[in-house]
Amino acid sequence: METISYSMARLAALVPYPPRDANKYTRGRLVCAVGCDRYPGAAVLGSRGAEVMGAGYTQVITDASVADHVRAANPSVVVSVWPDVDPAQLPPAREGHPCAYVVGSGYDAGDSMTKIRTRLVLENAQAPVLLDAGSLDAATSQKLRDILERRAHDGFANVFTPHGGEAARMARPLGIETDDAPELARQLARAYCGTVMLKGPVTYVCDGETVVRMDEGTAALAKAGTGDVLAGMTGALLAQGLSPLDACVLGATLHAFAGQEAAKRLTDICVRAEDVIASIPQALMRLAQAG
Repeated sequence: METISYSMARLAALVPYPPRDANKYTRGRLVCAVGCDRYPGAAVLGSRGAEVMGAGYTQVITDASVADHVRAANPSVVVSVWPDVDPAQLPPAREGHPCAYVVGSGYDAGDSMTKIRTRLVLENAQAPVLLDAGSLDAATSQKLRDILERRAHDGFANVFTPHGGEAARMARPLGIETDDAPELARQLARAYCGTVMLKGPVTYVCDGETVVRMDEGTAALAKAGTGDVLAGMTGALLAQGLSPLDACVLGATLHAFAGQEAAKRLTDICVRAEDVIASIPQALMRLAQAG
């Protein structure tokens, strides 16, 4: 299968630098339904990555046991607790006030609430939704696949960010069998009615037609929590109005650059997810210079 790559100039042109008259709402609202008692750090890392990647207003919806962790770590993030959230009142994307959602980072795939919360977001969010981690397993059910198809028909983007193991679990119930990564990304994108970022040392992004290859991956990113950061970064770009394909390609590239920049200071051994977030500004400057 033929794949393409984005030039540095094309990537640099995608960066959503805010105009002088921007406010926090015009810069994009990202709602992150993430984290659970077992994995509270996902909510902290994803929301912080989203803020540094430019989202104007970042909100976290999470368990009560996680809420104080997020408030303490990220005081600029608005935090809501699940029992207090009315799914029918989830903010929509509208002209001049873009919005997007991330759901699933830090969700336990074996927890019954994962499927329930993923469904609530998909059914009610009139905006792009990025599914990560536990929500990817939830999406394999026929009921959720029907919702994904309906969302796509209604013009709301679905984005999926599986690593190889998660992609295999998404493929299995549909009988998709291929060892070719770009072909797997293409088939999953078509089957799940969205855009797939198949993560790895070489990452492939596919919207069902176009396949984009990125080979900037680094072993420095092979640490717990870096995927949560990537989901937050990519969600922030969706919230700022980028198309799903462009948001995934730019998000993955900047995430890789941030890992490389962190490793220059710390070595591949010592880089943590927190260091990747701290290196996003250097990644942006590197892209601007290269483009």
